[in-house]
Amino acid sequence: MKPTIIDLLNDSVAKYANNPFLWEKTTTEFKPTTYQETKQQAHILAAGLIEMGVKVGDKVALLSEGRNAWIIGELGVLHTGAVNVPLSIKLEESNDLIFRLRHSEAEYILVSGAQLKKIRAIADALPQIKMIVIFDEQPSYEKNEIGLAELQKKGEEFLKMNPDAVEKRAKAILPDNLANISYTSGTTADPKGIMLTHRNYTANVEQALTLMTIPPTYRTLIILPLDHCFAHVAGFYSFMASGASVGTVQSGKSGMETLKNIPININELKPNLLLSVPALAKSFKKNIENGIRSKGKMTKMMFNHALKVAYLYNAEGWNKGKGWRKILKPELDFFDKILFSKIRESFGGQLEFFIGGGALLDIDLQRFFYGIGIPMFQGYGLSEATPIISSNGMANHKLGSSGYLVKPMELKICDSQGNTLPNFVKGEIVIKGENVMAGYFKNEKATSETIKENWLHTGDMGYMDNDGYLYVVGRFKSLLISSDGEKYSPEGIEEALSDSSYFIDQVLLYNNQNPYTSALIVPNKEALKRYVSRKKPHLDWNTREAKELALNKLQREINEYKKGGKYEGMFPERWLPAASAVIGEPFTEQNGLVNSTMKIMRSKVEERYAARIEGLYVTGAKGILNSENIDAIS
Repeated sequence: MKPTIIDLLNDSVAKYANNPFLWEKTTTEFKPTTYQETKQQAHILAAGLIEMGVKVGDKVALLSEGRNAWIIGELGVLHTGAVNVPLSIKLEESNDLIFRLRHSEAEYILVSGAQLKKIRAIADALPQIKMIVIFDEQPSYEKNEIGLAELQKKGEEFLKMNPDAVEKRAKAILPDNLANISYTSGTTADPKGIMLTHRNYTANVEQALTLMTIPPTYRTLIILPLDHCFAHVAGFYSFMASGASVGTVQSGKSGMETLKNIPININELKPNLLLSVPALAKSFKKNIENGIRSKGKMTKMMFNHALKVAYLYNAEGWNKGKGWRKILKPELDFFDKILFSKIRESFGGQLEFFIGGGALLDIDLQRFFYGIGIPMFQGYGLSEATPIISSNGMANHKLGSSGYLVKPMELKICDSQGNTLPNFVKGEIVIKGENVMAGYFKNEKATSETIKENWLHTGDMGYMDNDGYLYVVGRFKSLLISSDGEKYSPEGIEEALSDSSYFIDQVLLYNNQNPYTSALIVPNKEALKRYVSRKKPHLDWNTREAKELALNKLQREINEYKKGGKYEGMFPERWLPAASAVIGEPFTEQNGLVNSTMKIMRSKVEERYAARIEGLYVTGAKGILNSENIDAIS
């Protein structure tokens, strides 16, 4: 019999009962909860839920910041035979929450005190909700609300009268029973409820552990949202299977305060491994560079030289220190001692590597973290695959690739007719394995379009090399399509424009069988103001002349990739933007244009700015100096 998540917990409790599993900081320091204590608390919570009326197959939504109660809450729900519906705390819009709660058929909600106001605001629109369990004590409770402490009391009383009730429920759970309905905001369509079974999770844990070893002494701090299956598998379930331990970030009074707690908590918990996404990687890199800059010009020059030496020595990772590069080792050791080791101390001093998920991790970011001695290894996956498909790791890595495939799993690269392509030829990534989702909840059409004869069609484009490494190059659905039918993935250009320019924050390219490619550009207004102030100190920002100076600077940043520019030849010129619309507000989760892994939701941006895009294809639209662009940077 294939294991369930319950089996995974029981096996770990049998082996590692007194090892710390969870670390949480609510006041002044991190305190551990052992494997045995985690199981006991999950049983008490499950008993309370059973006493409250939760039945096998019921849907229980969970909306909370990362904390012990989140993980124990999911385990408690799963012990009842019910299905957890994890929800992102970044869902601000009532419509987004209402859609997921209604569509999933959730009848119960577990919620933190900080998120309770969202649920109370929409409670009248959710008549199917029978009870709301609140993790934090409240001054008063409304209809159908109960505090976690009260539920735990009910659970303890229930277990005294029915000592075997939770065990009976748990033993009846089958590997193919649903564990989660995980909603993805996706990048191209409305949310879909991804049905993930117990076996999807335990299989992907087994697969993930073929790529990396996690000793029982390891710790991680989960800095990603717990509602995503990347945090589930690469975070707490892989660590659970290994007898290792998991900490969560201390919640602040606001999202910004919680973000500020991340570096503090990293120093306190001293993790051996961290999970990251590109947005966090860029933030870490920026903080390191600011720290170096603050120490003066000489330190900055020495750091930049040390990085060059590290980049030369490390090469692409697999060929690190080989051949003539050996002569660089003494110099690199010197710089490591006086510079890089000090930077690593700011990450707790124990961190061995990051695993990067989400969007593609820029190779320069990979080289940077590899250079300072804490490699950030690119992985690849998607929620429909629970999610891990491949990853680089300490044993096998090539910078720029998405790594080795998990085992056992089949993967093929297919053309648009479904034919399998040879190595180095780009096509759609298609996989088969026990990590493939059960389907989309109440959406047979989307399921049949995505899973064909047990093969999951990812919608992502990539290729394999001769050494077994997967290279992911973009989304099939995000391809630029020229008027002659030729296709090109825009993500490399978009990343380059936003990463290499201080003046460009976000870019989305567009070409749907048009005569040329256009761009929607979110500028860094503050950087543009500083630029104008430097160029013409006495010029008022509110004048048209100042705005035109700023817009011309944006155009020159784009032109750097065209003929005569310093990045000439990096990308085919026909796919670079010939016309640009400047957008006045950033693409964010709050305005529904970015998903929880910080990917721009292309179709939603295109839909919202359809009129601006259409305007980029009229006569004379190629010039960046127009009233709409001027208004956008006001």
